[in-house]
Amino acid sequence: MVTLPLPYRLRRTQSGGLQAADPDAGQFRRGGLRATAGPRLTRTPESYDSARDMNVPFSQWTKEQVCGWLEDYGLGQYVNLTRQWVENGQMLLSATPQDFEKEMGMKNPLHRKKLQLALKAFTTKVIEKSSELDYIWVTRWLDDIGLPQYKDHFHEARVDGRMIQYLTVNDLLTLKVTSQLHHLSIKCAIHVLHANKFNPNCLRRRPGEEKQPSPSEVVQWSNHRVMEWLRAVDLAEYAPNLRGSGVHGGLIILEPRFSSETLALLLNIPPQKTLLRRHLATAFSALVGHQATQEKREYGNATGHVPLTTTAKVKPKKLGFTQFSHLRKRKPDESADYICPIDSGALTVNGVSRLPSAALRGLSPNLDRQTERCEQVGIKI
Repeated sequence: MVTLPLPYRLRRTQSGGLQAADPDAGQFRRGGLRATAGPRLTRTPESYDSARDMNVPFSQWTKEQVCGWLEDYGLGQYVNLTRQWVENGQMLLSATPQDFEKEMGMKNPLHRKKLQLALKAFTTKVIEKSSELDYIWVTRWLDDIGLPQYKDHFHEARVDGRMIQYLTVNDLLTLKVTSQLHHLSIKCAIHVLHANKFNPNCLRRRPGEEKQPSPSEVVQWSNHRVMEWLRAVDLAEYAPNLRGSGVHGGLIILEPRFSSETLALLLNIPPQKTLLRRHLATAFSALVGHQATQEKREYGNATGHVPLTTTAKVKPKKLGFTQFSHLRKRKPDESADYICPIDSGALTVNGVSRLPSAALRGLSPNLDRQTERCEQVGIKI
């Protein structure tokens, strides 16, 4: 063993000199947000460096400015081919998705969609709140809504907040999300984002001070917060079964087919444990409130109702033979296939006035009886 002379011995030092931005940030407070759930905000057009002066229209940007923007936007792998093809911003604005694929080597359809949405925002000069959330934030959001198993697919496709707003059923299938329950989970989670104006910190992960939370508070619960509730109602041994289930407060409150029976299935509570299932049903009814419980019951008793199962799969829409003749004549319109239509009514939570009919009716397309338009996740088992 070699002993270093004193001047060369390593000493452990305390890294100091870092001042907290918020003097209250160091104080622990119950009911706070998850430490890692803070927003990683993408740079909005106003925040880019001076080399890309936003007073200059995108169409007049130089080749290097365009390539620098692509790098910042998470599409840096296409910079080399773009530099050989693009002369200025106008060339990119005038390009078609086919050009992106041919000239930039952009094979991933979600990358092309991401670029199209960004270029459209430059053209319309409309800055949406969702555009402030980048693809790193989306992977954290998947954690919060209980679907961490899709993080790699979403990260590879560079799905950001703006893309979340315009996701379609086929987009989710491209991202390997085939479970009908998971489609509904993502749809309800997007509704909650809409209702909170894409506030990156809207989901609650830990218990707060509330003794009996209202439905407008439960709708913002993350997957982890739902597991905390299970522990509070003496079902701690089953709580870990919710990991990767896609269950969060938005799904519980907004999806009328999601019942205590659905939750019991996901928790793997054996059917023969009738007392335990009855206890869960009582706690579930108290959680969602009388009005939502009544609506779920009515929905379940409706003619033609198909119960929500944990094994149902979503299949892509198949074009009939007669529809192929219209493909060239009709411009494709994705708006009818959005997982969560943008103009889906009064989306409101937590202090924002909602529709006079009780139980968060304004938050749910199903409870609003808008099933025909919003229920794009078809029941195909």
